Amino acid sequence: MKHISVLLEPTINALNIKNDGIYVDCTLGYAGHSSAILKRLKKGKLYAFDQDEDARAHSENVLKNIGDNFEIIPTNFSNLKEELNKRGITGVDGIMFDLGVSSPQLDDADRGFSFHKSAPLDMRMDKSAKLTAKDVVNNYSFNDLYRIIKNYGEEKYAKQIAREIEKERKVKPIETTLELAETISNAVPEKYKRLTHPARRTFQAIRIEVNNELDILPKTFNDAIDLLNEDGVIAIITFHSLEDKIAKKVLLSRAKENPLAKGLPVVPEEYKPELKLLKKIKPSEEELLNNKRSRSSILRVGIKQRRG
Repeated sequence: MKHISVLLEPTINALNIKNDGIYVDCTLGYAGHSSAILKRLKKGKLYAFDQDEDARAHSENVLKNIGDNFEIIPTNFSNLKEELNKRGITGVDGIMFDLGVSSPQLDDADRGFSFHKSAPLDMRMDKSAKLTAKDVVNNYSFNDLYRIIKNYGEEKYAKQIAREIEKERKVKPIETTLELAETISNAVPEKYKRLTHPARRTFQAIRIEVNNELDILPKTFNDAIDLLNEDGVIAIITFHSLEDKIAKKVLLSRAKENPLAKGLPVVPEEYKPELKLLKKIKPSEEELLNNKRSRSSILRVGIKQRRG
């Protein structure tokens, strides 16, 4: 299945790309957003991060057909500041994050992200990482399973699902995605299954745990804001409330006015908020029709007013 980038046009518009600027795509994926950025750069440069070797290989070929003024950095975006500093980059004009799992990753049964197809329980974005979904499902204690399913999946039947997993793995290890999906289905009421696929939230929770997706976000978002030049833009696309709460909290913290400026007739430059925040953006009706995976996405944008 072809990957369709979510909120592509609003994101590119928000980045307000200068043809000689330096831009960073922290989530290269299958190069949807990166392609659109690179097409607008003449003298500038694009840096793109991805820990998934399949995504990197595909995207390098795509981007080479557009230009050669890019570099793909094969690591997690949590290393953003360190990797750019290594390359002598201390200021950039725009940084974006698309925190969703790309369609090819979801549709490649071997990766173990999908609850619709049988595959080994894997879910690693970085195939060289040690922790897999199989490890989480079969080795985590009941309390830890309950915690991640409840917190990362926001699953109301987390306790019942954790108990069912614990029961099943005593009989034999749970090794495939469909085995896990069936175990989850056995744990929840019939009426719940009619509302949504019962495995959706638990699979999300396990994927987040395997890839440590949430813990790295606050520091990474703050690093990204630190790197922005004046008038530089940060654009963050989230897909569930946990990511969005973190993005919103970090952006708001960097958009606060200095309390010392309160009541001053003229606010000194150094007291002004670092970021100006734009109104959050959701997919248009047309995008929702063309790409159902965009339905939960939100784009948040901040513009750097001054360097801190």
